[in-house]
Amino acid sequence: MHDHDSDIYPVLHDHVFLGEGHERSERKTWAVIWLCGAMMAIEIVGGLMYGSIALVADGLHMSTHAGAMLLAALAYTYARKYARDPRFTFGTGKLGDLAGFASAIILAMIAILIGYEAVTRLVEPVHIHFSEAIPIAVLGLAVNIASAWLLSGGEHDHHHGSGHSHPAHGARHDHIRRIETPAGEIALEVFEDGVPPRFRLRGENGAPLSAAGVSIETVRPRGGRQSFPMVDRGDYLESVDEIPEPHEFDVGVTVAGARYTEAFEEHDHAHEATHRDHNIRAAVVHVMADAAVSVLVIIGLLLARAFGWLWMDPLAGIVGAVVIASWSLTLIRDTGAILLDMNPDRRMADSLRETIESDGDRLVDLHLWRLGPGHLGAIVAIVTPSARGPDFYRTRLARFRALSHLTIEVRQGA
Repeated sequence: MHDHDSDIYPVLHDHVFLGEGHERSERKTWAVIWLCGAMMAIEIVGGLMYGSIALVADGLHMSTHAGAMLLAALAYTYARKYARDPRFTFGTGKLGDLAGFASAIILAMIAILIGYEAVTRLVEPVHIHFSEAIPIAVLGLAVNIASAWLLSGGEHDHHHGSGHSHPAHGARHDHIRRIETPAGEIALEVFEDGVPPRFRLRGENGAPLSAAGVSIETVRPRGGRQSFPMVDRGDYLESVDEIPEPHEFDVGVTVAGARYTEAFEEHDHAHEATHRDHNIRAAVVHVMADAAVSVLVIIGLLLARAFGWLWMDPLAGIVGAVVIASWSLTLIRDTGAILLDMNPDRRMADSLRETIESDGDRLVDLHLWRLGPGHLGAIVAIVTPSARGPDFYRTRLARFRALSHLTIEVRQGA
């Protein structure tokens, strides 16, 4: 975290707000480009050699696919190369969102072209070479499935780069904390996989734990406290009582008379969107859209050949166009909001306000925006009747792990 008064900025620091998986995603995207490029060359050369215009056409279609992947790969490469370029005030973390927005526009154009061609063929049916068209569609589907597998592998590992180390988190919150004690390391967990949420505490590497010598207490942003008695479950200790929502609090763990404090932060769906890499998402949407169209085309061609329903082929195209258009509009909305610096997480903004104002202070101005995958920036202006400086609020806001760049202005007042 970085914080300063309105007129003092004591340290220089990097503005590298790339996701930890940035280089991995870059390599995966280039691998898909090589796959699509090889497929494109095989189809075009094979089509010219054997006189198949359908094969040439699908090869040219694959070139647009490779072009979309190239846009994503170049965005990754450029963002990494210029991550520390001082010309970029807040780094290059949003370059992937820009590439995702451009890809979404291309997807929308592809949807319009497919829809136009499908409607044209519905009005004026054309002769279909089933023996060529069906194998090509199946081959295209196989390439798209392979591309989606390459791009999606490990995509759900949410880490946040730029030298910040965060614990792994589950579907809703950072759920495991590791605590070093004189007797060894212990792991504190909020466990809720298919059961009501409860605290679990276990010793790592054989560290002994006794329910009689352990106590847990939560302190919420508004000051509410709750104690949780523990019971021995054999391999771990578990709280007798369930943990009320929301799971956003400081946890005081007392072990053998020593107290340790850990912060838990609520992660709802909006927060998960904060960590989403829209560049790789756009690439995945491209291949998934192509795969969806391939499936629809195969179904349409099989029905057209079996029953003579030539209208099934263009109808499949229309359905595919609608699906692609829907995906592209969602991607345009999400990436456009980031490029326009809209508030990426209203729940976090409310939590910031509650945390700051829980002790009589007033938050008079708040700006929250996304800097890159897993990184948020915030500017807060606070009026306080107490003699508090930025360090006090930096400590209080430390629970918000996604805040990678924080500017604090403090003024004295009633």
